[in-house]
Amino acid sequence: MHTFHKRKILLVFVGSALLLMILTIRLGWLMLGKSGYYGKKAQDLHERERSIKAERGEIWDRNGTVLAANQTVCTISVIHSQITDPENVIHVLAEELGMDEKKIRARVEKRSSIERIRTNVPKETGDRIRQMELAGVKVDEDYKRFYPYGDLASTVIGFTGGDNQGIVGLEVTYDEVLQGKPGKILTMTDARGVELPDAGERRQEPESGHTLQTSLDVNIQMYATQAALQVMEKKQADGVSILIMKPENGEILAMVNVPEYDLNDPFTLPVATEGMSESEIQDARNQMWRNDCINDTYEPGSTFKIITASAGLEEGVVSLQDTFFCPGYKIVDDRRIRCHKVGGHGSENFVQAAQNSCNPVFIEVGLRLGVERYYHYFKQFGLLKKTGIDLPGEAGTIMHNPEKMGQVELATVAFGQSFQITPVQLAATVSSLINGGKRITPHLGVSIRDGEGALLGQLEYPEGKQILSGETSQKLRYVLEQVVDGGSGKNAYIEGYRIGGKTATSETLPRSANQYISSFIGFAPADDPQVLGLCIIHNPQGVYYGGTIAAPVIRDIFSNILPYLGMEKEVVEDTAETTAVE
Repeated sequence: MHTFHKRKILLVFVGSALLLMILTIRLGWLMLGKSGYYGKKAQDLHERERSIKAERGEIWDRNGTVLAANQTVCTISVIHSQITDPENVIHVLAEELGMDEKKIRARVEKRSSIERIRTNVPKETGDRIRQMELAGVKVDEDYKRFYPYGDLASTVIGFTGGDNQGIVGLEVTYDEVLQGKPGKILTMTDARGVELPDAGERRQEPESGHTLQTSLDVNIQMYATQAALQVMEKKQADGVSILIMKPENGEILAMVNVPEYDLNDPFTLPVATEGMSESEIQDARNQMWRNDCINDTYEPGSTFKIITASAGLEEGVVSLQDTFFCPGYKIVDDRRIRCHKVGGHGSENFVQAAQNSCNPVFIEVGLRLGVERYYHYFKQFGLLKKTGIDLPGEAGTIMHNPEKMGQVELATVAFGQSFQITPVQLAATVSSLINGGKRITPHLGVSIRDGEGALLGQLEYPEGKQILSGETSQKLRYVLEQVVDGGSGKNAYIEGYRIGGKTATSETLPRSANQYISSFIGFAPADDPQVLGLCIIHNPQGVYYGGTIAAPVIRDIFSNILPYLGMEKEVVEDTAETTAVE
């Protein structure tokens, strides 16, 4: 037994020694090998972090004019554990910030690491509060988005929220480019959370966002906006949309949707909100923020005859000299579809039919193509896909299923009814058909630059396919020039310039409402298109024909911007003597 006890004591001793050795090694490893890790953990327990917003990148037009900038503002916060005179803090902040004392008291008395009182405080107010040196009150500089032109291009540019993050428009599409990387202010505290007076602050500086340069031109946007407002007021219309773009590459020079809204006050509605629920108010805001050029579809009417003409000429089912007879209607499957001229246009060739915007002739072209071939061109021209424009919420084309598309549906589609597309889709497709036949991607973003304006990279877009032969594109330009030179688009004519285009007047659904959409799409010069314009007037009162009220809008805009873009007037030969392209 004596020997047994000795062995037992020895085992206990050895075990204790081994355990002590393991603990010593573990302690040494923690102190030496992991000292940095645990030191940081300990520091983190006694560090308080405040975020520093990054300065958001600017948005420029094509000439470097600033469309979206930043204003320095302040964020006011309180730290409960550091406040020594809460009543004074509550009184001062309520007075300086114009806030209710009860709201401030609730935050001052809340036992949390930090409570934000208000953001986007004017810098001069923040400076006054900082100079008071109120214990427990923090004033951090911040940035607020500022739009120098107010409501100009509001539905395109969009705006940011309270956290400076993009909500709609270009601000949200290019949010990752614009937003930058936030920084931090780190302060050391004791175990009670009180800042140590001698520890100071450590700052991790924010990284500013990059600048987005767009294809928009402020001057052209202003011309187009003024023209849209004038016709909206004159015709007491519900709204007007205008698109100005470069048909060779899809760059958008102007995109207007009036009435627009103030980007510096985007949540205020233009109407009284008394009696409206929160959801109704938000629905009204969403409607106000909509970009009609891309978010909404409509029946294009006779402007779509450009697509029918392109398909018919390309497929060879019609030539410029083909003759037709219009009695004022065409019967398709026992359905009598009338022309806008009740008495008919009589005998006419295809060019004259385009000048007259004659429905029966374009119905005939559609029927000659047939459903299968027409649908083939509809698809080939890119009308079944979205354009890919760099703005959020683009709507898609609403088109008949080809299996359920009969002769009547084909006939109505041929002159622009019974289906819907977006204005930007129409503008992009027509641009592609008149530029030599190459499909373009409409876009606004051009390049990314740093804060000093140095180029960081060009934005690239998919190279478009050849959707129409150059020969047919040339014929189409000739036809559309005749429409303006002596046809339904004559009100878009500008002496000294060769203008091509097409008018349209379509009736909205339900037809019984007797509401119309008047539009005109035009381009110049007709032989080498450098600029294209589309004007759409929603529910004009009184005279509503597109050739009468929409064509003059594009004429007036072109009169201003063609010289601005460097296109000088020329002596135009009499087009009656011009040899028609066969």
